[in-house]
Amino acid sequence: MSQNIQTEQLTQAGQQIEHDSFAIVDREVGEHHYSDGEWQVVRRMIHATADFEFNGLTEFSAQAVEGGIQAILHGAPIVADVEMICVGLSLPRLAHFGIGAHQFIADADVIAAAKQVNSTRAVQAMRKAHKLGLLDGGIVAVGNAPTALLEVLRLIKEDGIKPALIVGMPVGFVSAAESKDLLAELTDVPWLISRGRKGGSTLVVAAIHALLSLAESRQTHG
Repeated sequence: MSQNIQTEQLTQAGQQIEHDSFAIVDREVGEHHYSDGEWQVVRRMIHATADFEFNGLTEFSAQAVEGGIQAILHGAPIVADVEMICVGLSLPRLAHFGIGAHQFIADADVIAAAKQVNSTRAVQAMRKAHKLGLLDGGIVAVGNAPTALLEVLRLIKEDGIKPALIVGMPVGFVSAAESKDLLAELTDVPWLISRGRKGGSTLVVAAIHALLSLAESRQTHG
């Protein structure tokens, strides 16, 4: 049975509810094929959505969890496709590791560039992140826009960037599943995906919180 990772709850009552929730997930999930570290991520995703299908839909590259932990321990920036991810992340946890969370989807220059070339804001936002030097060695977090993920894949192929980890979980019907399938073909950049159409910012936040907790445990216990 997996032990609960570092809690985000500040009160005893909140901690007990979280503990009980994880216990229910562990009891009802049935069998799974994940390593201990991977399961900490998946169980928090299930906890956040009450959707047990993520036991199976969630896939990791070989170095995804360790890559994420090391990136966090070294204070790597997080680049998200939408503001919702940045808002959902725990500011005290990020501050503990000196991590900045960034999103550029609503920036005026991003909107102007998207209109000028008939592109999407998500594409231009990732291009801006690249120009600012945030993607290479950073954690890329995509929960909404498949075009953001596809642009990052293009930048990896054409510009040689190498993120520390890509959390690719765009949700939807147009290119969402396909973009994740393409991400899963990468062999030199760690990735974490939810297969198919399911995804979303809530899942990305849950996955990153799990990695933050694992990193904190690594600091505490070695």
